[in-house]
Amino acid sequence: MNYVQSQTKEKSALILIETQNEWMHEEGKLYNALVTDKDMMHNSMANIEKILDHARKNNIKIIHVGLRFEKGYPELANGKSGLRKAIPNAGTFPINEFGSQFYETVQPIENEFVVTGRVGASGFTGSNLDVYLRNNKIENLYLVGYATHVCVESTLREAHEKGYNTFLISDGTSAFNRTQQDYVINEVVHHFGEHLTTKEFMNE
Repeated sequence: MNYVQSQTKEKSALILIETQNEWMHEEGKLYNALVTDKDMMHNSMANIEKILDHARKNNIKIIHVGLRFEKGYPELANGKSGLRKAIPNAGTFPINEFGSQFYETVQPIENEFVVTGRVGASGFTGSNLDVYLRNNKIENLYLVGYATHVCVESTLREAHEKGYNTFLISDGTSAFNRTQQDYVINEVVHHFGEHLTTKEFMNE
């Protein structure tokens, strides 16, 4: 089944979550500090490249949801726990620096929307994502990116709560390890949408 053809293309969008150097580059801080299953990560990277190419060739709207913070992390000031504490401590996603740049093989091109203002785990938090989707009458969201059990899952949950039809492309995402990945796919996704593979998305 071709999921995108079964919906209306004009109402669908591919959303790339944190396809940035911190996760995807071998010198990325998160790639080195957190990703223990490198094979799963590399497989997801190859699939994201295929998915992005397919979306471009089929005129599916493409949205890049990065994360970047001002110097000193004022957006996360006084964070006592969770990501609000961890991100400044790790020094990840500094604006206009290597870690926050989109990975070279999946960089945005002309007419692809780059979300701005995001400051939280969900791609919607503080950003212009929701207003873009509603103004462009997009209803069906296909999610890829990182990390499956953190920002991808957070975006999936919020998209569902906002009334979007959500699809997680399972092998176009990666968690830190297989246990985390399998838990999200098998125990979480069905509460907030559906999951499919890269081959299903591309109708191979």
